[in-house]
Amino acid sequence: MSRFTLPAEDILRAREKLVLDHFRDEVAQNWDATLSTFPHPHYELIAQMTVHDGDGEVREYYHDTRIAFPDQDHEVIALRHTVDAVVVEFWLLGTHLGPLVKIPPTGSTHRTRMTAYFIFDENERLVTERIYFDQLTILKQLLSGIDKLSPGGLLTLGRAVVGLLAMTGAEPDPRLLDTTPPDLGEGERPCAH
Repeated sequence: MSRFTLPAEDILRAREKLVLDHFRDEVAQNWDATLSTFPHPHYELIAQMTVHDGDGEVREYYHDTRIAFPDQDHEVIALRHTVDAVVVEFWLLGTHLGPLVKIPPTGSTHRTRMTAYFIFDENERLVTERIYFDQLTILKQLLSGIDKLSPGGLLTLGRAVVGLLAMTGAEPDPRLLDTTPPDLGEGERPCAH
């Protein structure tokens, strides 16, 4: 299929339904239903340069994020179709009530704008959810709710900073580093700015 030709409307509608079901089941924390939208679950978190691949890793990702944000929810802003993906812009929101990797709970809420690419293969199977967001936006909101004038608040802030520093040394997943430019046809090259 040409990169300039969208699939038929019935295919786009089926993709959209699958993506919206996936979102709904994630919020409901119905992990079996959420995972059933993939033949092989695969998440790529670009801000963190991490990959969660396979049922076990994705379930662990769900578990860890819902420990940190048990009320995690989203508000869809826009949904778009491409040749091989559904692109969803949304607000992710939640209250930080449990540890977020090495950051202790702050009790703060966040509302962060994100984009997720739900990528489909040639057989119309969902093969990847690739999520883009700004980690600093979340961290600023989580830390801003801490009472910096109280001893307990200062202790939480100190622990959060230590947790953040402990997370900075992780190597990016090499699967996210090995990219190839698209084939744009003869004589066409992507711009390198």
